[in-house]
Amino acid sequence: MEQKNKDHYKKTKGSRGDKVREGDRRDEAVMSEGAVIGRNAVRELLKSGRDIDKIFVQRGEREGSIVALVAEAVARHIPVIEVERAKLDKMSGFANHQGMIAMAAEKEYCSVEDILKIAADRGERPFFVIADGITDPHNLGALIRCAEGVGAHGLIIPKRRAVGLTPAVSKASCGAIEHLAVAKVTNLAATIDQLKKEGIWIFAAEAGGSNYYDTDFKCPCALVMGSEGEGVSHLIKEKADFIVSIPMYGRVNSFNVSTAASVILAEISRQHRN
Repeated sequence: MEQKNKDHYKKTKGSRGDKVREGDRRDEAVMSEGAVIGRNAVRELLKSGRDIDKIFVQRGEREGSIVALVAEAVARHIPVIEVERAKLDKMSGFANHQGMIAMAAEKEYCSVEDILKIAADRGERPFFVIADGITDPHNLGALIRCAEGVGAHGLIIPKRRAVGLTPAVSKASCGAIEHLAVAKVTNLAATIDQLKKEGIWIFAAEAGGSNYYDTDFKCPCALVMGSEGEGVSHLIKEKADFIVSIPMYGRVNSFNVSTAASVILAEISRQHRN
């Protein structure tokens, strides 16, 4: 990217009871979807080598087989999250969870290098999407659909404090999850440094930046979309080369993350093909 173009941009610094309400039943069904419930089931899941997004364990003293299972998960760098029994009860639909529930990935993750190879094999400039802390599965699924639809080569998500490739994400993507490479990384900031070394420019979608339609995206690039509540994190924003925004002319001051992504991603795709 020419220096004059780069200079153009400015950074902006109850109780269960016998009767359960219908809404509660729906919530329990959604939360249990994709869950692997109980110690024996989690043990077999670990043996299978399948990708695991995270494991929830009951807060308090641990004994018996759960100790060994947690140790194995930690050794494999699988996030282990302590929660109250009531949360496990709800996630399992009040099945016998034995103090442990795992959330298995809906598909296998790839590496950042795999995504770079996809771009090279297509003879195209690398085009990444980075999800910085998106926790709503419907938003992540919609973002995957947007990214695949505009021809992005892959999506990067963080291992912690974000939703993984759950069945709910798969459903929200309307099948697009099967066609888009997704990498799950331990350290998002370090991954961005890696992408920069590969010659990829980092664009963060945040308020107060340059208008996206005035932005030169004709380069190997990655678009960072932030979380629903807080947007792009401060550290990631600092690492971005450019901040880009969608001008808002109505009374609302922002779009939903997947809606905003669709607008900017379509412009990146247009420029990459012109």
